[in-house]
Amino acid sequence: MSAAAPARAPSVSWNGHAGPVVGHANGMDILSCARCGFRHAVPLPSPAQLAREYAENYYADAKPTYLADADADQRWARLFQVDRLDAIARALGRSAGTLVEIGSGPGFFLETAAARGFTAIGVEPSRQAAAFAQGRGLTVHNRTFADALAHGLPRADVIAATNVLEHIPDPIDMLAAARDQMDPGGVMCLTVPNDFSPLQIAAQDGKGHAPWWIAPPHHLNYFDFDSLEALLTRLGLKPVDRLTSFPMEAFLLMGDDYVADPATGKACHRRRMNFDLAFEAAGIGDVRRRLYGALAAAGIGREATVIAVKP
Repeated sequence: MSAAAPARAPSVSWNGHAGPVVGHANGMDILSCARCGFRHAVPLPSPAQLAREYAENYYADAKPTYLADADADQRWARLFQVDRLDAIARALGRSAGTLVEIGSGPGFFLETAAARGFTAIGVEPSRQAAAFAQGRGLTVHNRTFADALAHGLPRADVIAATNVLEHIPDPIDMLAAARDQMDPGGVMCLTVPNDFSPLQIAAQDGKGHAPWWIAPPHHLNYFDFDSLEALLTRLGLKPVDRLTSFPMEAFLLMGDDYVADPATGKACHRRRMNFDLAFEAAGIGDVRRRLYGALAAAGIGREATVIAVKP
C-alpha cells in the first residue's frame, strides 16, 4: 500500500496577500505570501496602531528589561556591531559618511559607528529608548522613519536597521523609502531574526513545541537569508555580504530546552556570549568571523544580516 500524501497547508487570501498558511498564533495566520515573497501575519494591523504601540508601550510592557540588558551585554554585542561596520565599510569603500539607523533603540550601534568615524543618526519611535540614547549624547529623532523623512532627515551613505523589519506592517514601503534616501553607491545593512530555519524545524520536531518564534502581533514578518536578499534585489539593490550570530537553536538540539524554561534561556545566552568572547580573548576573532560567515552562507544562524549596495 502506498503511503498517504502529506496534508496540504490551507491557503488564505487577505487584501491581495495570498499563500499557504505556515503557522498560527494569537488569532493571526502566518502565510507564505506570493505577493510579498516572505512570510507574514494576516490580518495586518494598521501603521497607526503599531506607531502607538511602539511609541509608548513596547519597552515598558513587552521588553521591560531590554534597555538594562542591552547595556550589560554591550561588550559582547559590540563584536557584532564591529562585524557589521567592517562589512559596511567594505561595501561602501570607506569607513566614513552619514549613517542612519532606523529603530536605533538604546543607541549602542550608533555609538560604535560614531567611534569608527561615521556621522551617526538614529530614528527611534520609542520614547523610552530614544531618551536613553539621547542621554548618552547621541543624535536620535524620536519619530517613526516616515515622520523623520517628512521632517527633513538628511540623505545617508548607509542605512541600517536591526530587528526592525519583523515588527512593521509595511517593510517593503519602508525599505523603498530608505533606498530612495541613499545616493548610488550607498549601502543598506539589514538584520532580522532568521526564522523558519532548518535548525528551528529540527528543534521543533525533536521537542514537540509549537513554533515558538511565531509571535504576532509583535513579530509580523518572518524572513530568512534568501527571502531578505530577494526583497532587496526586487527593490533594485545588490546583496554583497551575509553575516550571522550563534545558532541558538543548537542548544535545543543538544537538550537545553530554553523554550520551556526562561532560566535555561538566560544560561544559554551567557554561554553563547562566553563562546564568542573567548575567541577575542585568545586574539583569534577572525576565526569567529569565518565560522559565522560559513554558517551564513549555509543559511544557518540566529540572525540573518544582509549587506546590499545601491547601484
